[in-house]
Amino acid sequence: MAHGARPEHADPVVILPYRGYGTRERLVLPGRVLKDDRVRAARAGERRWRNFAAFVHRMESDEVPYAPLVARFNGVETRLRADREGYFRIELEPGPRKAGWHEVELGVDGSPIKAKGRVLVPPDNAQFAVVSDIDDTIVYSHVMSKLRMLLTVAFSNAHSRKPFEGVAAFYRALHAGRNPFFYVSKSPWNLYVPLAEYLELQALPEGPLFLRNFGVRMPRDHKCVAISALLAAYPKLPFILIGDSGESDPEVYRDIVRRHPTRVRVVYIRSVNRRPDRLAAIEKLIAEVAKTGCQLVLAADSEHAAAHAAAEGLIPATDLRSVRSEKKRDQAS
Repeated sequence: MAHGARPEHADPVVILPYRGYGTRERLVLPGRVLKDDRVRAARAGERRWRNFAAFVHRMESDEVPYAPLVARFNGVETRLRADREGYFRIELEPGPRKAGWHEVELGVDGSPIKAKGRVLVPPDNAQFAVVSDIDDTIVYSHVMSKLRMLLTVAFSNAHSRKPFEGVAAFYRALHAGRNPFFYVSKSPWNLYVPLAEYLELQALPEGPLFLRNFGVRMPRDHKCVAISALLAAYPKLPFILIGDSGESDPEVYRDIVRRHPTRVRVVYIRSVNRRPDRLAAIEKLIAEVAKTGCQLVLAADSEHAAAHAAAEGLIPATDLRSVRSEKKRDQAS
């Protein structure tokens, strides 16, 4: 990522593209234009106060409103402006001839500031697409306690936060080198970089992230909107939805199944809230979802979910053994 020339005391400006998604007909690439806060990458063994300082820097990111942007892909040039919060969403047509990850060149119009965004086009042999929550689905986050969750995020980093046992092996089995992954979260876009870094460090499948605007009170349908956009983008792919019982994932995914009863193959919900009233509520959701032909599976852990996936032919039985082995290694460490 290159920075353009600037006055001696001016803050440098950067384009931060988020991972995009698309098809051979159209690409979608979101991102943001910011003043560079110079927060370096996380390190293993980092002190807690340094993690907290980096967290504060990210949450105080200084946007560049209405920046004029130019995007180039396959010889086609598109111009647009970021919004008043520095966010942008580029749609490019046509898409690439081949599947895989593709680079889009970005720049601030009239400036040498440049960046490259990456966009995923799923292959033709994809069996299904996977949409996964992050907090308390992949990584311990304590979403049922807002204060505890905030402290967990603020004083840790991509190295120190640990995933649930066996989750990486389960996700790699579902991915199988061809099935696209997408991640949805209530976390703000300010945390995009550490979340993307976390997924990479834990060897989880690479995929676009759908986060929320910081400071905006998002309704429950934040995830519904993101998932509905993906269902529309890939009308021929069935979907697997993965979340947890800590907050509203079961209800959100139930709503998705209601609206698209033939599109969701299975819903996996990690059981993190074991209060009797919550378990009873999810039992009702399981029965409601079953009427559509979809299954909602309340799983105690990744091995439980993987065993169901193997029985349904979603992953090979050999991959179930890999999940069990990784779970044991994670527990030992």
